[in-house]
Amino acid sequence: MRLAAQTLARLPAAVARPLYDRDAQQVGIVHFGIGAFHRAHQAWYTDAAMNAGDSDWAITGVSLRSPGVARQMNPQDGLYCVAEQSGDGSALRVVGSVRNVLVASEEPDAVIAAVAAPSTRIVSLTVTEKGYCRAANGDLDFAQAHSLSFYYFVTQGLLRRRAAGLPGLTLMPCDNLADNGAKLRALMLQYLARHEPDLVPWFTAHCTCPSTMIDRIVPATTEDDRTMVASALGGLQDEACVVTEPFSQWVIEDHFAGPRPRWEAVGAQLVQDVAAYETAKLRMLNGAHSLLAYCGLAAGHTFVHEAVADPALQALATGLMTDEAARTITPAPGQDLAAYAQALIARFANPALNHRLIQIAMDGSQKLPQRWLETLAANAATGRPCPAILTGIAAWLHHLTGANGAVDDPMAGQLTTLVARHPDPRDAARALFTGDGPLAGVWEPTEADLDAVAVSYRKVVDARG
Repeated sequence: MRLAAQTLARLPAAVARPLYDRDAQQVGIVHFGIGAFHRAHQAWYTDAAMNAGDSDWAITGVSLRSPGVARQMNPQDGLYCVAEQSGDGSALRVVGSVRNVLVASEEPDAVIAAVAAPSTRIVSLTVTEKGYCRAANGDLDFAQAHSLSFYYFVTQGLLRRRAAGLPGLTLMPCDNLADNGAKLRALMLQYLARHEPDLVPWFTAHCTCPSTMIDRIVPATTEDDRTMVASALGGLQDEACVVTEPFSQWVIEDHFAGPRPRWEAVGAQLVQDVAAYETAKLRMLNGAHSLLAYCGLAAGHTFVHEAVADPALQALATGLMTDEAARTITPAPGQDLAAYAQALIARFANPALNHRLIQIAMDGSQKLPQRWLETLAANAATGRPCPAILTGIAAWLHHLTGANGAVDDPMAGQLTTLVARHPDPRDAARALFTGDGPLAGVWEPTEADLDAVAVSYRKVVDARG
């Protein structure tokens, strides 16, 4: 028997559940990319806000291509369980904020209608870095931003809103991109200028794109996780459950085009400038995660908690955060970067989260510019070395040889070919990061940097045997 509206009464008393009348809520948010991360974070906060008395903020989720999440959630009436796990045990809560999930490739008109609906006030996104369809220079890649990208559906919805005299929308990116609100606004304007130039003045006047920073570790859900959740739910099967850590942080730029949930009443932070929080998360948490992924895989580890338990890798991750990344960040008032680094090591070590290193290693070409290369460039400007990140680059180059299996990256063909043509890691790094290389433009390695990469690469290969 599945978790669903009609089976909620069967839940054990220890399982938290929605306190509001779900059927009475209008949809106020359309969310593109309704994966595990969104369900463990923004939908979780929105459910908490409605539990606290907010209304009409139900979420219509949109999967752009794959029907998998819709097949999981729609038979459950949008209900799913968030299981917070730590060494002390688990805490379960059934979340009720998601009304339904649409598959854009199967029902495009329904997606456009959801964006255009009078009750919709926010369109949010967790489409991953590659979902923004950016070219190497950061501009919109129009070949990728086709009729199955979120740009098309949002634009068609906005055209209908303008025609109907409805208000504009808040477009809220929730992905790991520095200054993600400004980037989304610039990309949307490029798309509109090409496809619907008459809409540009209306968009500029009536829509906003606030930046956000989201911090919560959410591993991919496994069958073992689903079995554990079903046991805790009294035997009810939950195909859409997510497993996460107890910690959660959401920092949002207070720049909305209209009404919004009172997320700040349930733990989110509304601020004028997200930059310091965003940069710390990208360069410290995400930067250390990528380091542990590539170096941990090279060392034979499978999970993050195994990698950070390795003394050499823990020292490397700590060095990246405190000696390399933190020195490039101007903290916001009250933001303690040293304490943040210590807390991150403790979070990485959570033995109850089986966060696979290979999952973090995906899409390196899209992640590493903001996780590593910006830190390298900032330190290079003041003459500071970054031995930890250079070690990570060596491990990434080794990863691109197929040492950890097939490379899962939108640029996999180009990157693996480049590394195969340049077996010397110095030459491979030079070809990647200089001239017209695929990751050139953010940071240019010195000869000393290339030497350090080569030395670390040899250590990685020797350790692998």
